[in-house]
Amino acid sequence: MRKVSLRNLAAHKVRLVLTVLSVVLGTAFVAGSFVFTDTLQRTFNGIFDDTAVGVDVRVAARDDNSSGVPLATLDRLRAVPGVSKVEPGITGQIVLLGSDGKAVKGGGAPSLGLSYLPPEQQIGDQFTFTAGSPPARPGEIALNPGAARLGKLTVGSHTRVLVPSKGMLDVTLTGIYSTKTETGGYIGALFPQAQALQLFTDGQHVGYVDIAGNGVSQSELRDRIAQALPELQAKTGVQVRHDAKQEINNALKFINYFLLAFGAIALLVGTFIIYNTFSMLVAQRVRELALLRAIGASRRQVSRSVLLEAALVGLAGSAIGIAGGVGLAYGLRALLNSFDVGLPSGALQLRPRTVLVALAIGVGVTLFSAYSPARRASKIAPVAAMREEFASTGSSLRLRTALGLLATVLGVAGLLAGGLAGSGGGAAGLIGLGALGLIVGVLLGAPALSRPVIGVLGTGLGPVFGTVGRLARTNAVRNPRRTAATAFALTLGLMLVTTIAVFGASAKKSLNGLVDNGVTADYILTGPDAVGVPVAAAPAAAEVSGVAATVALHPVQVRIDGHTEYGTGVDGPLGDVLRYQVVQGSADLTGHTLLVSQKWAQDNHWSVGSTVTMLTPDQNTVRTTIGGIYQVSPLLGNWLASGSLYRELTPSRLLTDEVVLVKAAPGTDLAALRTGLERATDPLVVVQVQDREEFKGENASQINALLAVLYGLLALAIVIAVLGIINTLALSVVERRREIGMLRAVGVLRPQLRRTIYLESMLIALFGALVGLAMGLVFGSLFVRTLRDQGLDQVSVPVGQAVLMLVLAGVVGVLAALWPAIRAARTPPLAAIADL
Repeated sequence: MRKVSLRNLAAHKVRLVLTVLSVVLGTAFVAGSFVFTDTLQRTFNGIFDDTAVGVDVRVAARDDNSSGVPLATLDRLRAVPGVSKVEPGITGQIVLLGSDGKAVKGGGAPSLGLSYLPPEQQIGDQFTFTAGSPPARPGEIALNPGAARLGKLTVGSHTRVLVPSKGMLDVTLTGIYSTKTETGGYIGALFPQAQALQLFTDGQHVGYVDIAGNGVSQSELRDRIAQALPELQAKTGVQVRHDAKQEINNALKFINYFLLAFGAIALLVGTFIIYNTFSMLVAQRVRELALLRAIGASRRQVSRSVLLEAALVGLAGSAIGIAGGVGLAYGLRALLNSFDVGLPSGALQLRPRTVLVALAIGVGVTLFSAYSPARRASKIAPVAAMREEFASTGSSLRLRTALGLLATVLGVAGLLAGGLAGSGGGAAGLIGLGALGLIVGVLLGAPALSRPVIGVLGTGLGPVFGTVGRLARTNAVRNPRRTAATAFALTLGLMLVTTIAVFGASAKKSLNGLVDNGVTADYILTGPDAVGVPVAAAPAAAEVSGVAATVALHPVQVRIDGHTEYGTGVDGPLGDVLRYQVVQGSADLTGHTLLVSQKWAQDNHWSVGSTVTMLTPDQNTVRTTIGGIYQVSPLLGNWLASGSLYRELTPSRLLTDEVVLVKAAPGTDLAALRTGLERATDPLVVVQVQDREEFKGENASQINALLAVLYGLLALAIVIAVLGIINTLALSVVERRREIGMLRAVGVLRPQLRRTIYLESMLIALFGALVGLAMGLVFGSLFVRTLRDQGLDQVSVPVGQAVLMLVLAGVVGVLAALWPAIRAARTPPLAAIADL
């Protein structure tokens, strides 16, 4: 039987390639996900292995968002027994300007200003200068090679550095230094310690303090420091490196899960194709298997032969998929680097775990898909099977349809319950369960559903294409199980694409509605996400002729009743630039007075006059009073604080502007005002001046970029679905070889036969696309409803995109049928009729 299985695979090479390919695509995505994230993890681990080298203990504040470690504690640290060196860590965000006067972009890599100490004061050998000399006086900096290369700067170059909280600074590049590891896109500018202290601290605190010991273990030194300074947090150097690795590993887990989710989708789609393939193979080999049974093969041997073929297909597909995954990871990294994402470089990592998982998934999915056909093949009665034709419509659909109907009813009930439950995680969970039930229901009921739907879709084919159209319609519903399995792969892909399309369209419409209905400012000043708007932008804009008001919004973070809460600090007359409605109390925002949203007030049982005690990151207690309650608005968040209260709650090193809103005075020429704003903020380089339409367009482009990534990943599932249609049609041509020969013998021309296959494929693709679009529109709309509290208060159905996808599905169906149709048309009539 092993020889029979091997020879059967070798005898049907095209069929083998199509089946293996479906396994390859699914396992390649899984393997590529692991290779990509393993490579990033190993590279980052290498970087962090060189972090804090020589540091025995690092002392920091207990809250990362606090002002930091007081400078007054440095002498106390030096007095701890066993301490030999104390090095304050001073760092902050910067924007480096290149030789062209424009901001140097390093992608997602950090852009930091650092403090430089002479070698005798450093802990560990941190910097090795390859050109020039270290910075010694204010206005001098040194750069890492990557930053110098990106900025096209050399020793002696004059440029500028923007410190968001301080403004622009003229500097001279005095040296190029190297470190043991160089990450792509990273910008590290060294400043003399005195100037770094002035630029990146409040003059009284530093971010952390590194300590080197003498004749004492790291743990012992840590315990001594913790005892001497209990108000601070002390960690060993080993723990610092471990925590840094753990933080990046946790971040990479999300990326891995994200990529693996799409790999799972591809595998799920591939499972239907593999199942469909093996079902057809068994149907085509009914006589062959019956003959094996007649000459003495047992049921177990027959089923084992089918499973052996599946195992070999899965093994071959998985092995090729692993190689493809390495190529996919390489391509993904190259693609991201082409967009200046700033990923670190390093050799691709193919771990044994990746190989084992890919093999287990590929072989497991293939065996699972082949199990039912193998079991069915083993039950074939030899004599009965020898009398059957190759085509088989399978057993009754009654039980399957009944189960599908039950799952559909339960799924619809879950969707309705979630839709009526309001918003939040509970509603989303109900909708998720309902969606799962409906998907299972459609999967089980698809064979029964295919007949009426394809019957309706194919109604117009008869009048247009005559007998050819009617024959195509009949062929499409002849074997509803096969039609449903083929179409469902496309259904899943388009369901997900449509769901995401509804999310994207709704997000853009909701954002546009928020801006149109809530923002009355004429211009909006924005900056990069990592930097925000430099604090000098708002005062500079206020001085421009024709400006009636400027309002700067700031992020605020405090703890209330033990929970971290986020609000917005406001500098300026908010009512001049934003529409919001105060339903209780006053809109005055001064001193320690808060404005809170209705929902937040209700959740916390607060009213006008209630006292709210806030704990700042520096562990200071600030008592505030609710002066007004406003109608819920995603633009404002949960609560608003005055500018003075914001600065009292926020450490000075974290002060930043998220956005600056500018209102023109009545009668002002807006074009002239824009020119004035651009001229005033031009020295700050990173500030963008946008009107409301441009602001909406920029946010819409960010949504489109995210959608493009999701569509690109889902395209794999669509490709597999198309291959499934090709595979099914190609095998169907083999299955109907005698029928095709008879058609050719009675006068059907080759073009007519090809047209029949084209139309049949188109109907199957349209059926799958139509069901997928309907499900995607429902799921997307309901999930958007659960996000009303997050600002997605408008549901938008992309009708044009849905129609386009339906048309493209029909085109894809025709294209998928090209090769099978040509193969069918070339079938020799007499040879096919004589084939037994």
